[in-house]
Amino acid sequence: MRPVRSPHSIVVILFVLALPAACLHAQSTTPPDILFISIDDLNDWVGPLDGHPQAKTPNMDRLAERGMAFTNAHSTSAMCNPARTALMTGLSAATTGVYVNQPDWRTMEIFQDIRTIPGYFQDAGYTTYGAGKLFHSSTFNAWAYYGYNDTTAWDAYYPSLERQIPDEIRPHDLPANGNPLTVRVDWAPIFADDRAMGDGQVAAWSARQLLTETGGPRFDAVGIYRPHLPWYLPQKYFDLYPLDTLELPPVLENDIDDISEIARMQGGSTAGTPMEVHQWALEAGVWKDGVQAYLASISFADAMVGLVLDALEQSGRANNTVIVLWSDHGFHLGEKARWRKQTLWRESTRVPLIVVVPGVTRSGSRSNTPVSLLDLYPTLTELAGLPTPNHVEGLSLLPLLEDPAATLERVGVVTTFGYRNHAVSSERYRYIVYSDGSEELYDLETDPHEWANRAADPALADVRAELRNWLPRHDEPDARGQ
Repeated sequence: MRPVRSPHSIVVILFVLALPAACLHAQSTTPPDILFISIDDLNDWVGPLDGHPQAKTPNMDRLAERGMAFTNAHSTSAMCNPARTALMTGLSAATTGVYVNQPDWRTMEIFQDIRTIPGYFQDAGYTTYGAGKLFHSSTFNAWAYYGYNDTTAWDAYYPSLERQIPDEIRPHDLPANGNPLTVRVDWAPIFADDRAMGDGQVAAWSARQLLTETGGPRFDAVGIYRPHLPWYLPQKYFDLYPLDTLELPPVLENDIDDISEIARMQGGSTAGTPMEVHQWALEAGVWKDGVQAYLASISFADAMVGLVLDALEQSGRANNTVIVLWSDHGFHLGEKARWRKQTLWRESTRVPLIVVVPGVTRSGSRSNTPVSLLDLYPTLTELAGLPTPNHVEGLSLLPLLEDPAATLERVGVVTTFGYRNHAVSSERYRYIVYSDGSEELYDLETDPHEWANRAADPALADVRAELRNWLPRHDEPDARGQ
């Protein structure tokens, strides 16, 4: 049942009805539908970003051919909860103090009067459908399947408003790859059809909703869990990447010799540091196996995207549907001698972002202007002809969608991981500063893998000073009280 609308929502609806055209860019007076696709832990190993030469992502490729691929898009954080909370609410981690996977953002006072993206569109008269991981959740613990969903924002949700992730199929004996660590870096082929998988259930339900009529504008959100760990998938996806021809990511043996201790220990925990995971992979001789499993997970996620896109085409509404595909953050697989996310390097922060706006985006267009996932909230409101809430911190990407050569009124975008640890990504450079004052600076034009830290290079002093100007002016203390 839809919640009772607040006075604020009534104002929004009246605003929309008063517009001379309900949408600024739709080809009719009908507001655009929105298809919002999230893919968890997906780095730049997709066709439009050329992150891995062997990655097979035909459905994301065809989506990019329909619209714009942002080749310099960055997450707001290198961890699920802070990244998704920031995107969905429009407030950065430095503003809210949500730096890690706790606390539950719904319990915090700062969010009490803020509508998330789906809630805002629901208030504006959209019918909202959601499925899978959209807000933070995981399969690692029983409670985590439920996660931190905005239960006030949806007209229907799968598997339920209170639970975001369906049951998963997994091997009987765990860990399936024999790793001795307590971290959950595990993978194995399983014997099941795609639709028996958790993501298969989510994609099938979402496809069914896309084929139904609502009688008004709709907001369909699909949360695909893979390639999040663990990588349990049908065998056919592993078969796409034969081990004897598989390429490992490029690495430099002494890559981390020129960075600080706090930088080397990013993402460390009592469950084992990311560097310990890589050491085990090297000693056990399974580095290629892990890369194969991650690539297989990407191709599986891509197949789920294909199911959803096919349903949209069959619905007959594709020409009036804004499509946004995004990932919450990236993932390391041996780069910087580590696995997983939770760093401020490019492998962890650069994300796929593809936007299709019928009548606006040019087929196959690309933009290398630095953009943030914080920009999605104001972009969607502007495309729908809605006022952007005053609290939203991002910038609308409409100028770039209209003209790939355009720029925005900023030099760089910020990624935050932990209290007072930030990275600023510009079109050419990347600057990182940690809470202990240590710094890194990379020239991505000459050093795309971030192997040479030039923070102390006098020749780049002006670049460093300019990028420092884009750091947050305030860092809210950790919301956990730590």
